Amino acid sequence: MIRYGISKLPPEGIEDAEFLDSLLELGHDAVELPFVNGFPWKEKRCAQFGELAAERGMAVSVHAPYFAVLTTDDPDSRPKTLSAVEHTMKLGKALGAHTVVAHTGYGRGREPEELHELVNDGLGTIEGKVRHLGVALGLETTGTQRAFGSLGDIALIAGNFTFVRPVIDWAHVHAISGGGLTTPEAFASVITFLRDQFPGWAIDPLHTQFTDNEYGPKGEIRHVPYGDGSLRVAPLVQAAVASGLKMVVISEAKEDSSHAAILEELRASEQSARPAPKGTGRSLGSGRIDPPDGVIVERDGEGFLTVGFDRQVRLSNIDKVLWPEAGFTKGDLIQYYASVASVLLPHLAGRALSLSRYPDGIGGNSFYEKQCPSHAPEWILRAPIHSGHRGEVIEFCTAPDVESLMWLANMAAIEMHPWLSRAQHPENPDYALFDLDPQEGSSWEQVVYVAGLINVLLERLGLSGYPKTSGSRGMHILVPLEPEYDYARVRRFVETVGKMVVAADPSAATLEWDIARRGPRVFIDHNQNVGGKTTAAAYSVRPRPGATVATPLRWSEVEEIDPAAFTIATIWERLRQHGDLFAPVLSGGQRLEGPEAALGLQEPADSSDS
Repeated sequence: MIRYGISKLPPEGIEDAEFLDSLLELGHDAVELPFVNGFPWKEKRCAQFGELAAERGMAVSVHAPYFAVLTTDDPDSRPKTLSAVEHTMKLGKALGAHTVVAHTGYGRGREPEELHELVNDGLGTIEGKVRHLGVALGLETTGTQRAFGSLGDIALIAGNFTFVRPVIDWAHVHAISGGGLTTPEAFASVITFLRDQFPGWAIDPLHTQFTDNEYGPKGEIRHVPYGDGSLRVAPLVQAAVASGLKMVVISEAKEDSSHAAILEELRASEQSARPAPKGTGRSLGSGRIDPPDGVIVERDGEGFLTVGFDRQVRLSNIDKVLWPEAGFTKGDLIQYYASVASVLLPHLAGRALSLSRYPDGIGGNSFYEKQCPSHAPEWILRAPIHSGHRGEVIEFCTAPDVESLMWLANMAAIEMHPWLSRAQHPENPDYALFDLDPQEGSSWEQVVYVAGLINVLLERLGLSGYPKTSGSRGMHILVPLEPEYDYARVRRFVETVGKMVVAADPSAATLEWDIARRGPRVFIDHNQNVGGKTTAAAYSVRPRPGATVATPLRWSEVEEIDPAAFTIATIWERLRQHGDLFAPVLSGGQRLEGPEAALGLQEPADSSDS
């Protein structure tokens, strides 16, 4: 749960394998390469070192050069500093590194707004080249008042760039807080802030640095041998273990004796903080998946209660197998939704949900349920929406928080099926949906081909579309819109684009409603754009073998993707690398008037769905 290592390059004359083996003998299982003064290694050397480290189970990180900061505003040096950040991340990829550590920069009398603008501009410049490397850019917390980069600043920056993560230098936080990190409660308060401000996958594990230090009114003065100052690793370990936080601790001490002392205290504290299990507490899942933010439950009669949430959620039959071929249980499903909540919940916010329930697993009987069950807890938020078909109001369930997700999953609601519109404007969808459904005899390659045609048309119309796997054999393309158009108008737009695709290649795509006449082609189902119809949300589990997940994609990778590869057990590494690729869908902002004019469509006088 807690990896420990040092910041050090192999000494001259020592082979990389010998260096790594010496660290393992000391009990280290992590190493940070301090490229702080430049780039001593080429990409080939990095790749070789990374392979050796991986063979030994050693986690690798790298510290970017000190000059690779993001707040430089000098027009001559700024391109060089940004290039240094980019290059370090590329070396990090070659190393197989989880994190590249970088300093944000210095204030130099500038206002916070100006500094944030500089950082955002710099990261925006290199984003297209680094966000998909699979390496996190870890921004290190500042230790002095003259530097920029508080934990709050990093949280704001990370909110704009999914490849950015926090790196906590505990000595820096200790100094800035005036020596405040002396108890488990103090460390726990920082961990709580992290959990509130960052999604679970962004701090799984949390990359940290540790050494003892002296500080003054303006922050850190110097590092000192371990024990000469007031910062101790034991209360950090106690807080991390109590909160279930996975962590990498890199000692930046100068003395070997300090490295050894920190490690000895860390391991002893870790062992003592993990007493033998008492009472009825246990992990929620079966152990077949290893997601961040593991949930602990306690026995309560014939069921279980969740531990550590704002509301206790009563769960039942958590060991019931829902996916027989994989052995995944209902507990695994609930655990998945608890862990993925940080990226899923924004896509469900304010939306009515139709429940797709599989009480006997994916091989048993299933049913859809629109009306929120009468036995739902009172804290489950309902969305009352009038049904023209039924002639009455239906109270749909919604999922505004993680507890609601867990309760729905406990109902064996495997899929999260939200409306395309929000309850506050049920007649106006937030996005247009292209549902690509491969028919019998067609392939994923055909789906990719048809999706590419749609993407070309959307780009020529000045629109952005975002693809995701359906979780089965198909693909969904979402086009975010301002919620000002009714379903009929959006459906007409999707149908018109679909007709153009069919005209371009009638052997690949079809809008044919008669199933028997579709043939081995990809059906573009424009009729999914209807009020009351729902689709599997991004990150929704599907009732398919392997517990596949509807997964957002990049257009550059759709040809290489195996849609069955993304499951409740495998999605976590992708989230760590890419964050929420569907975040732009939430921003809306696109309008139809221009594309409609380009397509020769007249604005309808009244096209509302009933």
